[in-house]
Amino acid sequence: MWKKSPEPEEFRPQATPATQPSTAPAPKASYPQAKDYATIGSTISIKGDLSGEEDLLIEGKLEGKIELRRHCVTIGKNGRIKGDVFGKIITVEGTVEGNLYGEEQLILRQAGTVRGNIVAPRVALEDGSNFKGSIDMSPKEKPATAPQDKVATAAKSS
Repeated sequence: MWKKSPEPEEFRPQATPATQPSTAPAPKASYPQAKDYATIGSTISIKGDLSGEEDLLIEGKLEGKIELRRHCVTIGKNGRIKGDVFGKIITVEGTVEGNLYGEEQLILRQAGTVRGNIVAPRVALEDGSNFKGSIDMSPKEKPATAPQDKVATAAKSS
């Protein structure tokens, strides 16, 4: 009699979220997928500057400067910001009245609104997004000359 051989593990069907109990809500596609991030909930309102050393999701209201230059900042659909935002990667789904400074990238989602200037090396404005301001995509300044260029320059001038 024929006996089915066991399937390699990579071909076995995985448990789906519907069959597997979950203790935390699944992150939305546009929210940070990183290990952990702080959240400012939709009922929270803050007046003052904010800084930190972790990724941040803002669903509430914030009036002041946000400074997380080495981390991701996501302004969710309910997020309302009045002030400048500094981050590594900035994603806007809500409303921002202020300038945005992305170290690596800025993404303005379809539901997002920005009234201010954008400074980032990579900028993505989704169809349907609302933007009024200027965009500066100038690359970061590089050192004036590389060490190998100094040797070549010194040899030519001798």
